[in-house]
Amino acid sequence: MKQIALAAVALFALVSLGACGYGTGDRAVSGAGIGAGVGALGGWMVGSPLEGALIGGAVGAGTGALTSPDQVQLGRPIWR
Repeated sequence: MKQIALAAVALFALVSLGACGYGTGDRAVSGAGIGAGVGALGGWMVGSPLEGALIGGAVGAGTGALTSPDQVQLGRPIWR
């Protein structure tokens, strides 16, 4: 049951926060959400979901902050 819940949270984060936003902050937040979700899922597969979420969140935030809406744009963030 715990595994299904973790997979559901990761999928929700991926779908709802997918590289959205026009500003650097929005893109960093959405990238961190995507990275944390995917990292937790990948980490869960090898037995360390927390470490995977931390690493994935950091990489996702960096990627979101360093890209522009011209490079990757999946729409308006759900919090705006």
